[in-house]
Amino acid sequence: MFLEQFRLDGKVALVTGGSRGLGLEAALALKEAGAKVAVLARRASFFEEAKRHLGEALYLEGDVRDEGRLLQVVDQVEQELGPLAILVNAAGVTWGAPSWEIPVEKVREVLEVNLVGAFLASRAAAQRMRERGYGKIVHIASVAGLKGEHSEVLDAVGYSASKGGLIALTRDLAVKWGRFGIRVNALAPGFFPTRMTEKVLPKAEPLLKATLPLGRSGRPGELGGAVLFLASPASDYITGVVLPVDGGATAL
Repeated sequence: MFLEQFRLDGKVALVTGGSRGLGLEAALALKEAGAKVAVLARRASFFEEAKRHLGEALYLEGDVRDEGRLLQVVDQVEQELGPLAILVNAAGVTWGAPSWEIPVEKVREVLEVNLVGAFLASRAAAQRMRERGYGKIVHIASVAGLKGEHSEVLDAVGYSASKGGLIALTRDLAVKWGRFGIRVNALAPGFFPTRMTEKVLPKAEPLLKATLPLGRSGRPGELGGAVLFLASPASDYITGVVLPVDGGATAL
């Protein structure tokens, strides 16, 4: 009975930013649970890694800042795979620089992709979910949106602000869309080895080992299960939740 609640057989899922990193891990978890998966990325060249690991899926090119393209993507997903039931917003960028020096255009770019892009993708998907009275939206936020970070660990104020905004967006949409059967939740990962963290993680690792309750950064495979939980019927009575996957960082 309980294990069956984690199955996604026949359900259709779209993962923005699903071509690599944590987005790809999310796509892999959903597919393993039986979902039909579509992956959105900005460039076709990004799909090489995903195709090696994910195999059969619907691969779509597009920018989450382009609302018209997102509407086309949702249409194509539904035409080729079926009714869209799950959206995972994993598309994201960052820009590291001291807060005194970071160019304002880079702050705007990060906010546009990480926050506005997640809202536009959510709205495009939710319009279809609302018609059917059911849907799951999972935002990939960050612990950086829940607490401040020392410059020695993370010096990317635009990224932190975007993830804090994404957490607020999660809670507000959960309240507004719950009456339509749409659950909106978020994960707040700590440091995981990805392309985005490859320059930051080596210098942050000693501090993580010294301060985190679990004494290390995240490992590949440790986020997918949490994505699956929030995307599956096992969490049907959960909305507006932000679940840290952070080795205990937010418990300090």
